[in-house]
Amino acid sequence: MIKLIRRAWRYMTASLTSSFNRRADPKVQLEQAIAESQEQHRRLKEQAANVIANQKQTELQLNRTLEELEKVNRSARQAVLMADEAQKAGDAKRAEELTRAAEAFANRLIGLEREVEDLKQLALQSSQAADQAKAAVAQNASALQQKLTERQKLLSQLDQAKMQEQVNAAMAALSETVGQDVPTFTEIRDKIEARYAQAKGMAELSSESVESRMLEVEQAAMNTEAQARLSEIRSQLGLGTGDTPGQIGAAGEAAAAEDRGPEQA
Repeated sequence: MIKLIRRAWRYMTASLTSSFNRRADPKVQLEQAIAESQEQHRRLKEQAANVIANQKQTELQLNRTLEELEKVNRSARQAVLMADEAQKAGDAKRAEELTRAAEAFANRLIGLEREVEDLKQLALQSSQAADQAKAAVAQNASALQQKLTERQKLLSQLDQAKMQEQVNAAMAALSETVGQDVPTFTEIRDKIEARYAQAKGMAELSSESVESRMLEVEQAAMNTEAQARLSEIRSQLGLGTGDTPGQIGAAGEAAAAEDRGPEQA
C-alpha cells in the first residue's frame, strides 16, 4: 500500500511538473535560472572567502609561533649560559635553579617546534584549498558571464519565436473558418471565380446565338446600303469611287458654287 502511494505521488508530481513546464513563460524561467546562478556564485564566493580567511589565520598563527619559538630558544640559551656562570662562580643553588629554568625552556622549545611543524602542514593545506577556491570562483564567474551573455541571445530568439508564432497563426487563419457562419477566404475566392466563369460562359453563348448573327447580317446590310448611297452621290458629283472623303467635300463645294452663279458666289 505504501509503495502504491509513493508511486502515485511520484506520478502526480511528474504530471504536475510537466504541465507546469508547458505553461510556464520561458522568459520568467530564464530569469529564475540566471538569478539562481548568481546566488550560487555568491555562496561560492563566501565559501572561498572563508577558506582564504582560514589560510590567513593559519599563516598569522604560524608566524606568531615562530616568533615565540625564537624567543624561547634565546631564553633557553641564556638560561644555560647563566647556569654555567653560576656553576663557575660556585653558586650551586643558583646554578641548579637556572638549570631547571633552562630545562623548562627546552621543554617549551620542543613543544613549540612540534606546533610549528603542525602549523606548517596546516598552512600548506589551507594554501592549496585557497588556490582551489580561487580557481573555482574564477571558473564559476566565467560560466556566469557566459550565461549572462547568452541570456540576451535567448531573449532575442524567444521574441523572434513569438513573432513567428503570431505570423503562423495569422497565415493559418486565412484558410480556417473564423466562425460557424463565416466562410473561409478560400471558399469566397472559389465562389467569386465560379461566378466570373459562369458570366464569361454566358457571354460566349450569347455571342454565338442566332439573334446575334441576325444582328450582324442586318448591320452588314445597312453598311452595304450606305456604301451604295455614297457611290450614287459620288456619281452625281462626278467623282471617282477612289476619292477620299476630303476630296468629295471639296468637289461638292465647287459644284455648288457653279450652280449659284458668279453673283451668288
